[in-house]
Amino acid sequence: MVIDVIRASTTITTALSHDAEAVYPVETVDEARALSDTFETVPLLGGERGGVRIDGFNLGNSPREYTPAEVRHRRIVFTTTNGTAAIAACREAAEILIGGLVNRSAVATAARTMAAGHETAVHLVCAGVERQTADEDTIGAGGILDAAASRWPGDRFDEAAIAALRRFREACGGHQDAAAVGSLTTTLADTPGGRRIVALGMREDLAVVAALDSLQIVPVFERTSGRLLPLPDRAVMDPTQLLRLHSRP
Repeated sequence: MVIDVIRASTTITTALSHDAEAVYPVETVDEARALSDTFETVPLLGGERGGVRIDGFNLGNSPREYTPAEVRHRRIVFTTTNGTAAIAACREAAEILIGGLVNRSAVATAARTMAAGHETAVHLVCAGVERQTADEDTIGAGGILDAAASRWPGDRFDEAAIAALRRFREACGGHQDAAAVGSLTTTLADTPGGRRIVALGMREDLAVVAALDSLQIVPVFERTSGRLLPLPDRAVMDPTQLLRLHSRP
């Protein structure tokens, strides 16, 4: 499970929730342009460097840009400073899901379902900022773990996961629902990624990325095509799973 709360996870999930055909994550700007040229129908180019839309791209990395009018039935080739690099670093995982605060309950359920019956742990991989741990992704991982803990109290968390769960609950200020979102928005503004987008005049994105369970889509990576698609519904199974938290490999 790759987590880049501010903002790639949120933006990818938003795009697919607004009926984008698929999102193609790539590491570099050159890869994005080269892949775009292979499609018969020109796709949208989306992404950022340093938080700013890449020159010549249709969209940046703000989830507010990925409206139904912009993305419905469109393919999106997408590259960001941290999020898509984290996806690439996880290519050897059995499955790759995209998680954030906006789809935390849905992605927790999906991960446990996919791991059911296998001798494997569920790994939460925090993208961070330029290969450094970022508080916003720890909070996002904690939000997903909070959703899992409330539904499956028998799950085992490693030490890093327990710390992330504690950090999320602290960031919520003891609140739930709308009050928790307000507290999270304030907390996220003082994280590495939050400070960057506030400085760029994009503070409104913080309320979007903090909106707990506002989306039900779970993006899953399809290796054969190199694209992210919405995960189809699957039956939920309930074996105890071990959840581990990692910074980006």
